[in-house]
Amino acid sequence: MAETHSNPGGILPNPQFATTHWSVVLGASSDSPEASLALSSLCRTYWYPIYAFIRRRGKGPEDAADLTQEFFTRLIDKAWLNRADRQKGKFRSFLLDVAGKFLANEWDRQQALKRGGGQALLSLDAEEAEGRFAHEPASPSNPEAFYDRDWAIAVLENAQNNLREKIYFRSDQRRVFDELKQFLSGDPVSCQNQQESAYVKSANRLGMTEGAVKTAVSRLRERYRDCLRETVAQTVETPAQVDEEIRYLFAAAASC
Repeated sequence: MAETHSNPGGILPNPQFATTHWSVVLGASSDSPEASLALSSLCRTYWYPIYAFIRRRGKGPEDAADLTQEFFTRLIDKAWLNRADRQKGKFRSFLLDVAGKFLANEWDRQQALKRGGGQALLSLDAEEAEGRFAHEPASPSNPEAFYDRDWAIAVLENAQNNLREKIYFRSDQRRVFDELKQFLSGDPVSCQNQQESAYVKSANRLGMTEGAVKTAVSRLRERYRDCLRETVAQTVETPAQVDEEIRYLFAAAASC
């Protein structure tokens, strides 16, 4: 159970792999309602890396939006679930593998427009997606490398959002979270004097002492680590893969 405000010293529990999304998908039959819901949830959370991957493969914004919708519609309908590679064990790897095969089949925009009899299974904000893509680095010769970067950023952002909603859900505490989240990826600057200045500035903005801010940052980082593990656990098959995947995601987010 996530921490409540009556238990301010608590932390998020270790994830239970018996009910995580990807393990449910892999362990269930193709017509299982539980697997369908789990896969749908994962797709709704992590559609953007696929959209960006398709854009980097040379498709325009409209075609990329249509193809992304078509891809996930077929995936959620379980047409391709049997392509999952249990040896890889990661939803990230599975999606990239199937997306590459999907694009190799040259589904054009006219085919994509026929998706699901006109029923959109995912709510994709094309304007938001293209706005995000406009801030991406120039298209590389290896879209797969940038797919991993986009995936890593999506996972880290999802963990932050989950932490904000689960623990810092009151408006006053969201203000604290939004101020201190700059410290989650490490100290905002490398110079010690500047680092201390950052804590002081945050303390002044929050009406707290510098010591209280440092304590809050330490607690926030601990909670974030637990929330990140919980988030990553949803996209791998076994507990043994969590630490490995987290290390990989941090490296991928800092690459390219």
